[in-house]
Amino acid sequence: MKRREFITLLGGTVIAWPLVAQAQQQTIPVIGFIRNTTRDDTTDLLKAMHQGLRQTGYAEGRNVAVEYRFADNQLDRLPTMAADLVRRQVAVIVAGGDASSLAAKGATTTIPIIFSTGFDPIEIGLVTSLSRPGGNVTGVSFFSTLGTAAKRLDLLDKLMPKGAAIAYLRNPNSPTGDPESTLRTHSGDKFLS
Repeated sequence: MKRREFITLLGGTVIAWPLVAQAQQQTIPVIGFIRNTTRDDTTDLLKAMHQGLRQTGYAEGRNVAVEYRFADNQLDRLPTMAADLVRRQVAVIVAGGDASSLAAKGATTTIPIIFSTGFDPIEIGLVTSLSRPGGNVTGVSFFSTLGTAAKRLDLLDKLMPKGAAIAYLRNPNSPTGDPESTLRTHSGDKFLS
């Protein structure tokens, strides 16, 4: 390359550099937030998320945007909502709860997904391993509910007057279905589910 061509190329690059930087600054990342509950049921989680964003230098509306999706406890809406976040090309999906996390995982294999669950993420199919989740999905599991339901109900049975019935309500449409099926195994006929 001749010296004059090199200087012209370098000059063009120097002029274009601020324009590229400005264009990059105008495009802010978008977080997709999906939850199976209502917005009102998610207030504390949203406060915590915004606090975490602030601690890392992000503020919604200033240098990050958030696209919110709430299924209002209608789990059948989640796949469509997750697909909409993927179509909007969000940078990351924050999925609160099992059903939301599974819907997000079903919608994309490329956008990073951060989940929270109270169940074993391997058992419900979110990740293949706790140490190496693999794919585009990672998150946190609150194992406090795993394997403790039968014990909690047994303790409740001891505290209740004799002959009192204890019922366990669950959403049959939840992807975690009947995670506490061991209740019937460990507790016999004492408990209704």
